[in-house]
Amino acid sequence: MEAKNILIERNLRLVAHVVKKYQGADEDLDDLISIGTIGLIKAVSTFDTAKSARLSTYAARCIDNELLMMLRSKKKRSREVSLYDPIGTDKEGNEISLLDIIESPPVDIVNEYSTREDISRLMAVIEDVLTPKEYQVICLRYGLFGVSEQTQREIAGKLKISRSYVSRIEKNALKKLRGIFEETEQEQYESF
Repeated sequence: MEAKNILIERNLRLVAHVVKKYQGADEDLDDLISIGTIGLIKAVSTFDTAKSARLSTYAARCIDNELLMMLRSKKKRSREVSLYDPIGTDKEGNEISLLDIIESPPVDIVNEYSTREDISRLMAVIEDVLTPKEYQVICLRYGLFGVSEQTQREIAGKLKISRSYVSRIEKNALKKLRGIFEETEQEQYESF
């Protein structure tokens, strides 16, 4: 055992010599030396004098192999992605992980596009279809065109009418607006 320790200590310069060719591998020099030393220990432990190779030749090959194995395993791990690794930041500057994106509900692009189209069509015709009072109630009730959203009770107080009258106006206005979409759908079916 003492002889093995002496051989290891006297061949540490060999480790440093072999490590030199791996210095550009973006690895810490101390880590490379440590891994190389493990290769040297394995070489001293498994060296067979019956074979015609010299210890330094055999040890250099063992050190080299140990370093290559470490670099290959790191390369494999570098391609692995953890669900918890940060992949960017959101608007508030919080880190977003892959898990955050995967967990979010799927977006139905066709449905989202259809909804946007419906909203655009609604905004284009709302003033023409509704009476001024209906238009005012709908804008106040749903917070349209920069107006803050309000309850029927708040609208009733503002317009000095009863809450039930606001409810009837809202109901009639929504019925008219639904009618526009039903007409459009009917026209689309007839065109097929």
